[in-house]
Amino acid sequence: MEASVESIQKRNKNLDKKKNKKITLKKLKEQKFLILMSFPFVVWVIIFCYVPLAGWVMAFEDYMPGQSFFKQHWSGLKQFKMLFHDDQFYQTLVNTLGMSSLGLIFGFTIPIIFALLLNELRSIRFKRTVQTISYLPHFVSWVIASSIIIKMLSVDGGVVNIILMHLHLISKPLNFMAKPNMFWGIVTASDVWKETGWNAIIYLAAITGIDQELYEAAKVDGANRFKQMIHITLPGIRPTIMVLLIMSIGNIINIGFEKQFLLGNNIVKDKGYVIDWYALDYGIGLFRYSYGTAIGIFKSVVSIVLLFAANQFARRTGEGAII
Repeated sequence: MEASVESIQKRNKNLDKKKNKKITLKKLKEQKFLILMSFPFVVWVIIFCYVPLAGWVMAFEDYMPGQSFFKQHWSGLKQFKMLFHDDQFYQTLVNTLGMSSLGLIFGFTIPIIFALLLNELRSIRFKRTVQTISYLPHFVSWVIASSIIIKMLSVDGGVVNIILMHLHLISKPLNFMAKPNMFWGIVTASDVWKETGWNAIIYLAAITGIDQELYEAAKVDGANRFKQMIHITLPGIRPTIMVLLIMSIGNIINIGFEKQFLLGNNIVKDKGYVIDWYALDYGIGLFRYSYGTAIGIFKSVVSIVLLFAANQFARRTGEGAII
């Protein structure tokens, strides 16, 4: 009797495997054109994202350009020990995390609020005009954007100082670019100005996918537009918000250095010196390729840990997890 039950279970498993295999093959056949379209991008990712990982081996040797792989001198964790014993590195880490945290708080929440408010506009023409104007700064390079920002904050004819003095908030022009304590705020505000409109696009796209019948039902129940926005629109885009939040947290240490380099100067450099800038100066700039690679590995490991931590949190909340 037991043998017959086991044989039936094995037969059912084999049937399920064959059925799943047929379903998989059918889906592959139906989606063959989508697979072919995605193939070039997969190749691009492999070539430019995974193949370069072989260069990580430089972090564990005293790399000398021009010598073969087998002639390099292996140094183990020497580069990482030097990195973690450098006080300058910890200062750059504080600056990086500080500006990244401000960017995450304001640069992530403001586009959501902007998208919600933009969605409430009833005039389609005005809505499109505002949206177009808002994301135009995204296409302006940081070289040009930084020049505009520095001119706006200038002591000599800067529009910000003119407005503040006109409102009697200050008695004389402030030299914003010479105040280290203001530098993080300037970088954050600049990034928000430049990217808010562009980042809001994905939220506006998610809003269009919300069932309109929910709004009709809410109107019947007496909900005003504000309550509809809070109880329907915001929960409707919550999965999108969670996915983007996870990705933002994973990239919190990958702040780059363009904004800090172009907006900074010698007076505020201590507040603007971030990890990528540090890697450029003390790694590539001094031809210490192994040291620069060690910095890159540190950044990647921290990003992976933060990504999985954020994803685990999203899984516990029940929505928006990537994996």
